[in-house]
Amino acid sequence: MNGNDTLRQGMERLRFAEPAGAPLAERMRPTTLDDVVGQNAILGVGAPLRKLIERAEYRSFLFWGPPGSGKTTVGRIIAHRSHAAFVHLSAALSGVKEIKAVLERSREGNELTGTRDLLFLDEIHRFTRSQQDILLSYLEEGSIIFIGATTENPSFALNAALLSRCQLFCFSSLAPDDIRKLLRRAASDERGLDGRYEITPEAEQAIIALSDGDVRRALTTLELVGSIATENKIDLSLVERAVQRKGLNYDRSGDEHYNMISALHKSVRNSDPDASLYWLARMIEGGEDPRFIARRLIRIASEDVGLADPNALQIALGARAAVDAIGLPECDLALAQAAVYLACAPKSNALYVGFGVARDDVRNRPTESVPLHLRNAPTQLMKDLSYGDGYQYAHDYEGGVTAMECLPPSLAGKRYYRPTERGNEKKVKERLERLNNQRKRDKTT
Repeated sequence: MNGNDTLRQGMERLRFAEPAGAPLAERMRPTTLDDVVGQNAILGVGAPLRKLIERAEYRSFLFWGPPGSGKTTVGRIIAHRSHAAFVHLSAALSGVKEIKAVLERSREGNELTGTRDLLFLDEIHRFTRSQQDILLSYLEEGSIIFIGATTENPSFALNAALLSRCQLFCFSSLAPDDIRKLLRRAASDERGLDGRYEITPEAEQAIIALSDGDVRRALTTLELVGSIATENKIDLSLVERAVQRKGLNYDRSGDEHYNMISALHKSVRNSDPDASLYWLARMIEGGEDPRFIARRLIRIASEDVGLADPNALQIALGARAAVDAIGLPECDLALAQAAVYLACAPKSNALYVGFGVARDDVRNRPTESVPLHLRNAPTQLMKDLSYGDGYQYAHDYEGGVTAMECLPPSLAGKRYYRPTERGNEKKVKERLERLNNQRKRDKTT
């Protein structure tokens, strides 16, 4: 038996066999589009992906969405409807050689009999960009039905050439009502628990909450709870005993990492301490590095609070020091204290805006020489070259300020920092206005 025969047999088993003792989530996997719950935006009546499937327009697809949202299920339904052998591989476990064998076998079948296999490549984001390139010619010629599945943002994880050859569909986490419907189906269906257990509303709600929109997690939890039940009733206490801790949907290196820190930052900026505490708790419970959180809080202190409350930066730096000194779990309250302080502090982005404008001038305007009067003259040669000539020592003047211009001549009079009326910055603004008025008076006298 050659390698192609072995591969063919493997694919046929994937297509037709029912695994013995399969998990509940596998046994309850939908086999038709009408059985799929959720994803109405792409699979509802008249929705784009459903239309393509019903018209048998089997192209190259990318399915992007969280775990347990139905990506593999839809891939299997497409394989069944197209009469294609379903080849399920993971980019985390399969190499280029194995993928190439599948692609070549489908190409041969397409040339000889007009049939195509369906390659469902899970975790495609784990392939390097050069590994992704091996798919391109096969997708271009259409010799295989291809579905790439990923939990990562394709814009960052996949190369442009692959994206241009595939149609992207976004899967979302299932809504609580969708999870509830699937739990009840699994509890009553003969493929599932076959009505053996009465599930209390409180237990059902707990499983839904634990699932985080992941139907596979919900069904796995239900199966686990059923396996330890001693009676034909599943209640809240049984769920709590079976599942000691909620497994949060959080990836420290993926989209959720950036989504969560964005939510925390924007909640603080919007002066919402409650939302700030929630997103902070989500990140800590999800296993985020507390140093990363502390660094972002330091950034917020300058970007969004600034001189409206000069203490904000010290509070954020104190939280960072606490992280270094005691670590988790003890440092969690220091981070919470900093987050709430920053959320409640008066806000000003005047520093952020002003520095940005100054940096743009540095990057986009001709390089300006330091005016002679601002240069030090530690040697006689420098003095002979007029370094320091015309410099006015501010402490020798009334109010500690002079009319001397400190910007290059082409930028003279330009204002970068424009303080607001919020918090301490109002006092800063008033002082700067007094100083500027004094400079104007000094220039006219």
